[in-house]
Amino acid sequence: MNIAVIGTGYVGTVTGSCFAESGNHVICVDSDQQKVKALKAGDPVIFEPGLAELLRRNQAAGRLFFTESIKEAVENSEIIFMTVGTPQASNGDADLSFLKAAVLEVGRSMSGYRIIVNKSTVPIGTHLKVAEWLKSVSNHSFDVVSNPEFLREGSAIRDFLYPDRVVIGSSRKDVFDRISKLYLPFAGAKKIIQMDTLSAELTKYASNAFLATRISFMNELASLCEKIGANIEFVKTGMGADSRIGGAFLNAGIGYGGSCFPKDIRALLATAAREGIPLRLVEATEDINERQKRLLIQMLEREYGKNSLRGRVLALWGIAFKPDTDDIREAPAVALIQELLKAGARVRAYDPAATRNAEELFGRDVVFCKTSYEAADGAEGLIIATEWQEFLNPKLPLLKEMMARPVIFDGRNTLDPMQVLQAGFQYYGIGNGAGTAAGVRNLRSMTGMGRSMKTGNGAYDDLENASGMGIAVI
Repeated sequence: MNIAVIGTGYVGTVTGSCFAESGNHVICVDSDQQKVKALKAGDPVIFEPGLAELLRRNQAAGRLFFTESIKEAVENSEIIFMTVGTPQASNGDADLSFLKAAVLEVGRSMSGYRIIVNKSTVPIGTHLKVAEWLKSVSNHSFDVVSNPEFLREGSAIRDFLYPDRVVIGSSRKDVFDRISKLYLPFAGAKKIIQMDTLSAELTKYASNAFLATRISFMNELASLCEKIGANIEFVKTGMGADSRIGGAFLNAGIGYGGSCFPKDIRALLATAAREGIPLRLVEATEDINERQKRLLIQMLEREYGKNSLRGRVLALWGIAFKPDTDDIREAPAVALIQELLKAGARVRAYDPAATRNAEELFGRDVVFCKTSYEAADGAEGLIIATEWQEFLNPKLPLLKEMMARPVIFDGRNTLDPMQVLQAGFQYYGIGNGAGTAAGVRNLRSMTGMGRSMKTGNGAYDDLENASGMGIAVI
């Protein structure tokens, strides 16, 4: 088929490249001249594993093209995918100004019937607005379809080529069949779901809100674990073994971020507020996440004392909101850096992919290092804020020798706490053992370690019977 993709951000570039991979003729459009120039040169601009190779291969095969002209794309395409940005507006809802401008230009460029597909995440009911905008500038017939994306940054190519499901919102069977045909190379017919357009728009928000709720639930439970001395990692394992629950999105940490969860939850809340339907659980999910972003600051103050961060050199591993992406939007690490700078701390940061974006945000206020060990050199504490693969097995003896003070604040529970403690570090994790009498008793119930350690809350105790089962005290 002949396809146009309007907008070459994260979703648009992945969508265009993957559709081209299955043999379609795809024209991607963006108003940013420099971005189009980079894409034509084979540079996807964004960091996504496998995307550059996919983009270059399909350009070389003559199936994938980039242009600044919406008119050129619409004239040569039968299906138009809208993937422009819908950033958060001041009221929490999605800002549709970019989408409206693009739709109006599409309408003015139409020379006949077209199928317009909303793939951007848009407020519920946006398909009706798109239809109104098109009618205001074009006399040609069209259909508007909702086809929400479910791509995860860091695994977007795989998510597109091997989807769990494809949701197509259209009341017309012939239109549904045409869009379905595009996805059949990636998903079997049983994975392609037809529904009305309103339900399709809501499905995207509902999915993200539910996943975010799982994260916030575990983070709230982690706080209870800290208080009573339980271990959230064991609780997660026990819960995840239940087939009704599963293990995905049960990791406790310092909160979620990125371009989807925070924005989509606020947009869903704004829609619900307009309809007079309070979504208390969704509200709580967001509140817990915002609170969770401050958890490491509380740990730092517990270790160094309140108002005692000024002048301290702290290493930060990870800035992106998750591994395998350079996206720092709503990243917990960004909020943490801002708090640390406000408190007068000196931050030395390292991220395998997100450094360039972080430099644009923080400039010279942060020292950006080329390796994780360079960041840790001379630091009085190490903070792990993103669970990149290269952070999972650090050389602990070398790290201890390099650091001015051997303390690790593990915001993603990436390390084995007992290994860290045995290496002579103080260790703070998320809900994996509180510095309480109950926590110490739990440690003593394990066997085989037999050494005295300092717990994260500053108390000393003889943990002669503790073992390497992954329990830590904070």
